[in-house]
Amino acid sequence: MGDSPASYIYMVQHLIEKCLIFHMTKEECIEALSKHANIKSVITVTVWNELEKENREFFEAYAKSHNKNRAIEAKAEVEAEVEASTMIQKLLLDHDHTKKSDRE
Repeated sequence: MGDSPASYIYMVQHLIEKCLIFHMTKEECIEALSKHANIKSVITVTVWNELEKENREFFEAYAKSHNKNRAIEAKAEVEAEVEASTMIQKLLLDHDHTKKSDRE
């Protein structure tokens, strides 16, 4: 690579910060950096853990916010599924009613 270890670690830190901007979990970030930047998982984990040590309050707030957002997304998914199910049931009932009316 030719770069110093310090500049490599700084680059990994920068990429982790980009992952945080995209609200990625630690696991998602590890996977993304491995896949797209060819950074070994152990490096990402080590740098992430050091960032957590240095910025404990930020990461605690980030985790809470991330969990809250995931809960909101999960609730929205359930609501969408219920709405779709209700619409399908209504369509089926309307279809059955139409078929019944056509026979009479």
